[in-house]
Amino acid sequence: MELPPTSTLSVETIQPKPSPLRKMFAVASIAAGIQFGWALQLSLLTPYVQLLGVPHVWASFIWLCGPISGLVVQPIVGYYSDRTTSRFGRRRPFILAGSVAVAIAVFLIGYAADIGHAMGDDLKKKTRPRAVAFFVIGFWILDVANNMLQGPCRAFLADLAAGDHKKTRVANGFFSFFMAIGNVLGYAAGSWNGLHRIFPFTETKACDVFCANLKSCFFFSILLLLVLATVALIYVTDEAVAAREVEEGEVQPSCFSQLFGALKELKKPMWMLMLVTAVNWIGWFPYFLYGTDWMGREVYGGNAGEDAYAAGVRAGSLGLMINAIVLGFMSLAVEPLGRIVGGVKTLWGIVNFILAIGFVMTLVITKAAEHQRRWDPAAVGHPSAAVKVGSLVFFGVLGIPLAINFSVPFALASIYCSSSGAGQGLSLGVLNLAIVLPQMVVSALSGPWDNLFGGGNLPAFMVGAVAAALSAVMAIILLPTPEPAEEAKAANMASGGFH
Repeated sequence: MELPPTSTLSVETIQPKPSPLRKMFAVASIAAGIQFGWALQLSLLTPYVQLLGVPHVWASFIWLCGPISGLVVQPIVGYYSDRTTSRFGRRRPFILAGSVAVAIAVFLIGYAADIGHAMGDDLKKKTRPRAVAFFVIGFWILDVANNMLQGPCRAFLADLAAGDHKKTRVANGFFSFFMAIGNVLGYAAGSWNGLHRIFPFTETKACDVFCANLKSCFFFSILLLLVLATVALIYVTDEAVAAREVEEGEVQPSCFSQLFGALKELKKPMWMLMLVTAVNWIGWFPYFLYGTDWMGREVYGGNAGEDAYAAGVRAGSLGLMINAIVLGFMSLAVEPLGRIVGGVKTLWGIVNFILAIGFVMTLVITKAAEHQRRWDPAAVGHPSAAVKVGSLVFFGVLGIPLAINFSVPFALASIYCSSSGAGQGLSLGVLNLAIVLPQMVVSALSGPWDNLFGGGNLPAFMVGAVAAALSAVMAIILLPTPEPAEEAKAANMASGGFH
């Protein structure tokens, strides 16, 4: 259709009928591929970058990419995926591009040591600058790609549900289920020391057993994600967006103007929720950043590149797998537990106290492991059964507050926040601001903070304990209590939360 010269194109969304559950199941399955790679990122990449020679004090700066890309990429992708007029649909082009970008990123990460060596890195030196450069490039591409995938996948599910509340709840349940599957598979792969034997070519002069295992894990990650994404993109059609004419002079708001416009319209309860969420994530992020490094360094007594450290990292990956299993079961109990304790905001406060106690546990476990090594040098890399069990219990216990944290804030947001007129993709960005900003603070400050107190992980964990306890008190005191009917409906609608 030829438009008059005074008009431009804008878009209107076609509202289809709800799709069959099997199509939602296929789209939701992509979450398993996303979370597999995310689990590897959480469990192995902080230890790996130290193996390449980046000091512990600087390792956290690399993680700035995640929150920055979440702050910038997610709103942009959400905005344009709501408005793309491609004949392939709104969401599918972004999911395809994100999947390809993930494949490129994990290749760069896995082969960083080999590429760096081929370009002149001296393996006798502690730091391999070229390998670090390729690792950082791959790491940043991976975080950007993950943000390109998650928002459109969730929005695609909402499109397929077409406003049907029951199917929306089921679709979110599918997504949460596959997130748990991906986490368990990823952490299990990271905890297995013999995975590289399946791909014997992965172990090279520049890439030792730990590096070869990481490389092999990422091969499986690429394969899983590409298979699931291909099946979903071929099987599930994505409705295109109809174009309409816009009069000359009519201004179309940008994604960030809509986002900040939505912020201006927020009421006090939503601002309080964002404040509590931000403080809560100051507590959570050190756990995601340093969990396996703590196991290798403080519990097993090793340094990056040593067998004791690698054994601790594998044990930490096992702990994260246990954490994911507990999280999966606890996700089913959020609504009934909320009724028992008198509401989901009270439940959130209670489990944040559990999070604080969990961080204090790391101090007790670390001191017990240090005491054992002091009296028995052979205990390096071989902590006692009590220390091992205590460490795994720590990871398992934190699965309880993590399940609540991945659902309740989003449920409360759906109650407190009135509609801002944004599309499905962009609406995820409002609460996400309260998640990514504290992550940026922790990434920038935790390394120097830990170095100030000797270079370990405990200082960041103790800050996490204080933040968790503070967020618990704030949740109980500051947040308004929703009506039971609103609470139950929102808990179902928001199941799945943020990964």
